[in-house]
Amino acid sequence: MDTPKSQKLDIIIPAFRGHSQNFLMVLDGISEEDALQRIEGRTNHIIWMVGNFLDMRYAMGNVLGLEEKFEFIEYFSEGKALDESFKYPTLKQLKDSFHHISPLVYNRLLEVSDEELGRDFPMGMNIDFFPENVLNFVGMCIGREDYLSGQIGLMRRILNYEGMKYDFDENMKY
Repeated sequence: MDTPKSQKLDIIIPAFRGHSQNFLMVLDGISEEDALQRIEGRTNHIIWMVGNFLDMRYAMGNVLGLEEKFEFIEYFSEGKALDESFKYPTLKQLKDSFHHISPLVYNRLLEVSDEELGRDFPMGMNIDFFPENVLNFVGMCIGREDYLSGQIGLMRRILNYEGMKYDFDENMKY
Protein backbone atom coordinates (compact mmCIF):
# COMPACT_ATOMS: atom_id res chain seq x y z
CA MET A 1 0.00 0.00 0.00
CA ASP A 2 1.12 3.54 -0.69
CA THR A 3 1.89 5.59 2.40
CA PRO A 4 0.31 9.03 2.59
CA LYS A 5 2.26 12.02 3.88
CA SER A 6 -0.51 12.52 6.46
CA GLN A 7 -1.26 9.63 8.78
CA LYS A 8 -4.78 11.06 9.05
CA LEU A 9 -5.40 9.49 5.63
CA ASP A 10 -4.28 5.96 6.53
CA ILE A 11 -7.90 4.78 6.39
CA ILE A 12 -8.83 6.96 3.39
CA ILE A 13 -6.15 5.60 1.04
CA PRO A 14 -7.34 1.96 1.05
CA ALA A 15 -10.97 3.13 0.99
CA PHE A 16 -10.32 5.30 -2.07
CA ARG A 17 -8.57 2.47 -3.92
CA GLY A 18 -11.29 0.04 -2.89
CA HIS A 19 -13.96 2.40 -4.15
CA SER A 20 -12.17 2.72 -7.47
CA GLN A 21 -12.21 -1.05 -7.83
CA ASN A 22 -15.83 -1.33 -6.67
CA PHE A 23 -16.88 1.39 -9.12
CA LEU A 24 -15.56 -0.58 -12.07
CA MET A 25 -16.75 -3.96 -10.82
CA VAL A 26 -20.30 -2.81 -10.03
CA LEU A 27 -20.59 -1.36 -13.54
CA ASP A 28 -19.13 -4.40 -15.27
CA GLY A 29 -21.45 -5.60 -18.03
CA ILE A 30 -24.13 -2.91 -17.53
CA SER A 31 -25.45 -1.83 -20.93
CA GLU A 32 -25.85 1.80 -21.92
CA GLU A 33 -29.58 1.19 -22.28
CA ASP A 34 -29.95 -0.34 -18.82
CA ALA A 35 -27.83 2.42 -17.27
CA LEU A 36 -30.69 4.82 -18.10
CA GLN A 37 -33.46 2.66 -16.62
CA ARG A 38 -35.47 3.92 -13.66
CA ILE A 39 -37.59 1.66 -11.50
CA GLU A 40 -41.26 2.65 -11.61
CA GLY A 41 -40.15 6.21 -12.29
CA ARG A 42 -39.07 6.53 -8.66
CA THR A 43 -35.35 5.82 -8.68
CA ASN A 44 -32.39 7.62 -10.11
CA HIS A 45 -30.81 5.76 -12.98
CA ILE A 46 -27.31 4.32 -12.90
CA ILE A 47 -25.98 7.12 -15.12
CA TRP A 48 -27.08 9.67 -12.52
CA MET A 49 -25.49 7.62 -9.73
CA VAL A 50 -22.23 7.29 -11.66
CA GLY A 51 -22.22 11.01 -12.41
CA ASN A 52 -22.78 11.81 -8.75
CA PHE A 53 -19.92 9.47 -7.81
CA LEU A 54 -17.69 11.39 -10.23
CA ASP A 55 -18.91 14.71 -8.86
CA MET A 56 -17.54 13.51 -5.49
CA ARG A 57 -14.18 12.62 -7.04
CA TYR A 58 -13.87 15.99 -8.72
CA ALA A 59 -15.00 17.80 -5.55
CA MET A 60 -12.35 15.96 -3.53
CA GLY A 61 -9.73 16.91 -6.08
CA ASN A 62 -10.82 20.54 -6.07
CA VAL A 63 -10.76 20.85 -2.27
CA LEU A 64 -7.28 19.29 -2.32
CA GLY A 65 -6.05 21.92 -4.78
CA LEU A 66 -6.53 20.28 -8.18
CA GLU A 67 -7.99 22.52 -10.84
CA GLU A 68 -9.66 19.77 -12.87
CA LYS A 69 -13.18 20.56 -14.03
CA PHE A 70 -15.81 17.85 -14.39
CA GLU A 71 -17.01 18.19 -17.98
CA PHE A 72 -20.51 17.02 -17.04
CA ILE A 73 -20.92 19.13 -13.90
CA GLU A 74 -24.14 20.76 -15.12
CA TYR A 75 -25.90 17.39 -14.78
CA PHE A 76 -24.57 16.29 -11.40
CA SER A 77 -23.23 19.21 -9.35
CA GLU A 78 -23.91 18.92 -5.61
CA GLY A 79 -26.33 16.02 -6.02
CA LYS A 80 -28.52 17.87 -8.51
CA ALA A 81 -31.80 16.00 -8.96
CA LEU A 82 -32.26 13.77 -11.97
CA ASP A 83 -33.92 15.66 -14.81
CA GLU A 84 -35.52 13.47 -17.46
CA SER A 85 -35.32 16.29 -19.99
CA PHE A 86 -31.48 16.08 -20.00
CA LYS A 87 -29.52 14.03 -22.48
CA TYR A 88 -27.08 12.56 -20.00
CA PRO A 89 -23.56 11.47 -20.95
CA THR A 90 -22.96 7.82 -21.71
CA LEU A 91 -21.59 5.30 -19.28
CA LYS A 92 -18.46 5.12 -21.44
CA GLN A 93 -17.96 8.89 -21.25
CA LEU A 94 -18.35 8.79 -17.48
CA LYS A 95 -15.94 5.87 -17.12
CA ASP A 96 -13.39 7.80 -19.20
CA SER A 97 -13.82 10.76 -16.85
CA PHE A 98 -13.37 8.40 -13.87
CA HIS A 99 -10.05 7.15 -15.26
CA HIS A 100 -8.93 10.74 -15.80
CA ILE A 101 -9.69 12.18 -12.35
CA SER A 102 -9.11 9.19 -10.07
CA PRO A 103 -5.30 8.88 -10.36
CA LEU A 104 -4.96 12.65 -9.97
CA VAL A 105 -7.01 12.70 -6.76
CA TYR A 106 -5.27 9.59 -5.45
CA ASN A 107 -1.82 11.12 -5.93
CA ARG A 108 -2.98 14.33 -4.28
CA LEU A 109 -4.30 12.34 -1.30
CA LEU A 110 -0.83 10.83 -0.91
CA GLU A 111 0.81 14.28 -0.95
CA VAL A 112 -1.54 16.41 1.18
CA SER A 113 -0.25 17.63 4.55
CA ASP A 114 -1.92 17.67 7.96
CA GLU A 115 -2.01 21.44 7.76
CA GLU A 116 -3.90 21.36 4.46
CA LEU A 117 -6.34 18.76 5.82
CA GLY A 118 -7.05 20.92 8.85
CA ARG A 119 -7.87 23.98 6.76
CA ASP A 120 -11.40 25.30 7.25
CA PHE A 121 -13.83 24.26 4.56
CA PRO A 122 -17.31 25.62 5.28
CA MET A 123 -20.08 23.23 4.26
CA GLY A 124 -23.00 24.96 5.97
CA MET A 125 -23.81 21.96 8.15
CA ASN A 126 -23.45 23.77 11.50
CA ILE A 127 -23.18 20.55 13.52
CA ASP A 128 -21.21 20.82 16.77
CA PHE A 129 -19.52 17.42 16.45
CA PHE A 130 -18.51 17.88 12.82
CA PRO A 131 -15.65 20.32 12.20
CA GLU A 132 -16.02 21.78 8.73
CA ASN A 133 -12.56 21.22 7.35
CA VAL A 134 -10.89 19.59 4.35
CA LEU A 135 -10.35 16.26 6.12
CA ASN A 136 -14.01 15.88 7.03
CA PHE A 137 -15.10 16.90 3.54
CA VAL A 138 -12.88 14.15 2.10
CA GLY A 139 -14.45 11.73 4.57
CA MET A 140 -17.94 12.79 3.50
CA CYS A 141 -17.02 12.21 -0.15
CA ILE A 142 -15.72 8.73 0.69
CA GLY A 143 -18.97 7.99 2.52
CA ARG A 144 -21.03 9.19 -0.44
CA GLU A 145 -19.04 6.94 -2.78
CA ASP A 146 -19.91 3.96 -0.53
CA TYR A 147 -23.57 4.86 -0.65
CA LEU A 148 -23.62 5.27 -4.44
CA SER A 149 -21.78 2.00 -5.05
CA GLY A 150 -24.39 0.22 -2.93
CA GLN A 151 -27.20 1.89 -4.84
CA ILE A 152 -25.67 0.84 -8.16
CA GLY A 153 -25.25 -2.70 -6.82
CA LEU A 154 -28.94 -2.79 -5.92
CA MET A 155 -29.92 -1.47 -9.35
CA ARG A 156 -27.69 -4.11 -10.91
CA ARG A 157 -29.71 -6.87 -9.24
CA ILE A 158 -33.09 -5.22 -9.95
CA LEU A 159 -32.12 -5.07 -13.63
CA ASN A 160 -31.38 -8.82 -13.56
CA TYR A 161 -27.59 -8.64 -13.67
CA GLU A 162 -25.48 -11.01 -11.61
CA GLY A 163 -24.25 -9.69 -8.31
CA MET A 164 -20.97 -7.79 -8.41
CA LYS A 165 -17.83 -9.93 -8.61
CA TYR A 166 -14.87 -8.99 -6.42
CA ASP A 167 -12.14 -9.43 -9.01
CA PHE A 168 -9.68 -6.83 -7.75
CA ASP A 169 -6.99 -5.57 -10.10
CA GLU A 170 -3.95 -5.04 -7.89
CA ASN A 171 -2.16 -3.34 -10.77
CA MET A 172 -4.64 -0.44 -10.74
CA LYS A 173 -2.87 2.10 -8.56
CA TYR A 174 -5.75 4.44 -7.85
